[in-house]
Amino acid sequence: MGRVSGKVAIVTGGGSAGMGRATSILLAQEGASIVVGDINEAGAKETADQINAAGGKAVSMRHDVSSEADWAAVVKLAVDTYGRIDILDNNAAMFIAKPLMETSTKEFQKQNSVNVDGVFFGMKAVIPVMEKTGGGAIVNISSGAGIVGFAAAGAYSSSKGAVRLITKSMALECAQKKNNVRVNSIHPGPILTPMLEKGMDDLGGQDQVRPLFESMAPVGYLGEPQDIAQGVLYLASDESKYVTGAELAIDGGFIAQ
Repeated sequence: MGRVSGKVAIVTGGGSAGMGRATSILLAQEGASIVVGDINEAGAKETADQINAAGGKAVSMRHDVSSEADWAAVVKLAVDTYGRIDILDNNAAMFIAKPLMETSTKEFQKQNSVNVDGVFFGMKAVIPVMEKTGGGAIVNISSGAGIVGFAAAGAYSSSKGAVRLITKSMALECAQKKNNVRVNSIHPGPILTPMLEKGMDDLGGQDQVRPLFESMAPVGYLGEPQDIAQGVLYLASDESKYVTGAELAIDGGFIAQ
């Protein structure tokens, strides 16, 4: 307990029963005050309610990560409520399960507006606030598919590849400024989340497709949201004070192949 005690964290995509909720709850259990954002306002409130009921501290709001105005609002909520921002978990994402040749321009742009623009807007919004209080930690959720190609979801793969490199670029920028803001990425493998379940449905149904996703990981089974939450906790804590620009694969061996 207490690995992020006294810190304030913004978690995007925290309203679904996946990585965002698991991360919000774990950070709260370890002493952080949480601002839960999600385009699903009711889901974000449910996560915050669970944290508060367990004795933690959390507030929530509807947050569309592709909107700079929404980013300004969530930062204001964090500062007005808790006085600072120490941690940003850029977790919100969408998954279009189509080959590139079947993906429309509108779909491609939407994929990137959430997965890439959202990360960019978030970092730009929180870093000035972090600098005022001595620094912070940003964790961007990329994907194993951001390191290797994924023919069944090319737009998703390319967007997560962009997250990987925007993370490294911002990490270097912050290091050069000596502002004590660390920026790292996590690369999940196949994790059983509502987003993956929908993707499997889109690709032909969970009964048919789940064995394929399980086989992607050499360990032979799907990961759980808690696996990713533990990685975020490490990168958000002072235990990782010398870690920046890194990519942490939590993937059952997926990218080792």
